[in-house]
Amino acid sequence: MERITWDQFFMAQCHLLAVRSTCTRLAVGATIVRDNRIIAGGYNGSISGGDHCIDHGCYVVGNHCVRTIHAEMNALLQCAKYGSPVDGSSLYVTHFPCLQCSKAIIQSGIRTVNYAKDYKNDEYALKLFEQSGVEIRHIPFDESKVDFAKDGKMELINDLLVEMEALGASTEKLVPFKRRVDDLFGN
Repeated sequence: MERITWDQFFMAQCHLLAVRSTCTRLAVGATIVRDNRIIAGGYNGSISGGDHCIDHGCYVVGNHCVRTIHAEMNALLQCAKYGSPVDGSSLYVTHFPCLQCSKAIIQSGIRTVNYAKDYKNDEYALKLFEQSGVEIRHIPFDESKVDFAKDGKMELINDLLVEMEALGASTEKLVPFKRRVDDLFGN
């Protein structure tokens, strides 16, 4: 088995953290890394012990949910709470940071921001990152690298398609399914 890269490993951590999100609008995860070691992680959700969007709905003011603390901020606050310096570290995040998180990231001393998906990339945030010498890297997350059952899934799907054809499904009817399989598994 081929080992995944450090970038994909840390992106996988972000995506796993995002599963804990209590935001119904967008699940985001963030991981702060120094010397290839995770020092903090966060996901977007409410304050500890507070009402969660998944339970009470979003509290939207000015097109933003004010109930939610962003993943990047939660990771930075975790470092502050437990005394872990972030100066010179890297941040991995599932989505491009918002302007407010971008400013906090810069002020904290993080030197590299790695994000998997574009999301309302703010031009001023990009300018601030450039001014501050913070490197921005777009690293798409390849979910197939952490799908350890991929081969078994592919075998099952191919067996099902062969069986459907044997039962009389036309090639024309199977083409859309084969396209979906290719899209899912990157074939």
